[in-house]
Amino acid sequence: MKLTIEGLKDTESWKKAGVTIPSYDVAAMQERTRKEPVWVHFGAGNIFRMFIGGLQDTLLNGGLSDKGIIAAETFGFDIIDEVYVPYDNLVLGVTLRPDGSVGKRVIGSLAEGIKSVSGDTDGWRRMKEIFAARSLQMVSFTITEKGYALYGSDGSLLPAASADIASGPAAPKTAMGQVAALLFHRFLSGGAPVAVVSMDNCSHNGEKLRASVTTMAGKWQERGMVSAEFVAWLSDEGNVSFPWSMIDKITPRPSEEIGRKLEEAGIEKMKPFVSAHKTYIAPFVNAEGPQYLIIEDRFPNGRPALEKAGVYFTDRDTVNNVERMKVTTCLNPLHTSLAVYGCLLGYTLIADEMRDADLSALVTKIGPVEGMPVVTDPKILSPKAFVDEVINVRLPNPFMPDTPQRIACDTSQKVGIRFGETIKSYVARDGSAEKLTAIPLAIAGWLRYLLAVDDDGNGFELSPDPMLDELRGKLSGVELGKPESAEGKLKPILSNANIFGSDLYKAGLGEKIEGMFREELSGKGAVRATLHKYVG
Repeated sequence: MKLTIEGLKDTESWKKAGVTIPSYDVAAMQERTRKEPVWVHFGAGNIFRMFIGGLQDTLLNGGLSDKGIIAAETFGFDIIDEVYVPYDNLVLGVTLRPDGSVGKRVIGSLAEGIKSVSGDTDGWRRMKEIFAARSLQMVSFTITEKGYALYGSDGSLLPAASADIASGPAAPKTAMGQVAALLFHRFLSGGAPVAVVSMDNCSHNGEKLRASVTTMAGKWQERGMVSAEFVAWLSDEGNVSFPWSMIDKITPRPSEEIGRKLEEAGIEKMKPFVSAHKTYIAPFVNAEGPQYLIIEDRFPNGRPALEKAGVYFTDRDTVNNVERMKVTTCLNPLHTSLAVYGCLLGYTLIADEMRDADLSALVTKIGPVEGMPVVTDPKILSPKAFVDEVINVRLPNPFMPDTPQRIACDTSQKVGIRFGETIKSYVARDGSAEKLTAIPLAIAGWLRYLLAVDDDGNGFELSPDPMLDELRGKLSGVELGKPESAEGKLKPILSNANIFGSDLYKAGLGEKIEGMFREELSGKGAVRATLHKYVG
């Protein structure tokens, strides 16, 4: 079988292979969408193809929409050339279940794949045509948080952003420059309203997107390249809204084993490959089953009925509360704990850690036991049900190739949110967080991890972290087998409110963490022994 519109006509073969195919006429849908675009999405990668594309595919299959999504790519054009065009924009979505079974469906909702390159190009002409259309309701994004950045860490404009500001709306190269230019074209074409929606996994994503687009437009106005009227139109959320959202779904790189099994089932050309930009891509996307998308319901030109495909529409505060629930209690603190202890205990797969009784007990104590009493309850999702699914379904899934080494990246930038917020909540409620055990144990584990010596006494490579040199410098002289070498070394770290959000000694935890750290230093096997002592 071929993953093409023509190939889908062989319905019996697809059924025999266990693949659900669209019930609607994909070619007719693509034509309707070209004539009357409703939704364009920047970032044509895997999470878009599987999750967001799958949502619209559900609406199409249910007769709740008759149009698809247009995918725009501003950077990795090989994905358009190699997995959009040859397959008529179809995607084979593969859901990886914890029991080893898979669900397979052809997603047909991606109506068009465009290389968005400004200037005298077919892609740019098509993008301007789309943005001029009054029918356009939503412009969405999965371009990662760095795609919104105009400024570097030193506060200066990034070179690409500076170039776009200098060249103006005629030929922008960055995603933010292109969006600002295309919204300017929409303004000149009648100024129909539209929602501009970040679906990237970052805090306050709508705010970040709005700031970048309006900054670009403002810089152009200062240079006389756009009018003050355009900037005023853009700044009015009755014309252009920037809803906040929270997205959650693990979509790992395509598995060679899955590609092989698909070909064994008779589906042609399913092998994954590495693109010119070092991205793993394939005609299929594999992902976990659980997925969450919560969006602020602010759409001045209407929107698709995505609530009928499982999307939650709500207010901005609720979106923020859902993210806070996930990041401070129900998912991210558990991930970070598994990351540092996984590295210390020689694990290379998160799922394997969840079969370790001590590590499973650790995350259960961090989330359901210590986090839940002070969790932010967003009301639209149950924190208990969410964390239960994380612990019992998502983290143990052996098909999710999440490694502790990957998750351990940038931990110094995360501990203040992932642990510090719960600590602050206990202090606010009880005057002290001294009753906590698993959370301080996780922090002690992170400090022990920073020594880059595992529980067998062997060295290992630490994951990237911007504070690595500074933190390791403070721990200089601390040695495995010599707990006394830690004397006085931890206070500058544990009292640093810039790291943890508060002084952990004032929170009642500093001395406790010091004690746990010394226990984990006492010799080979001490990390395991300490872990088991407190949570086993």
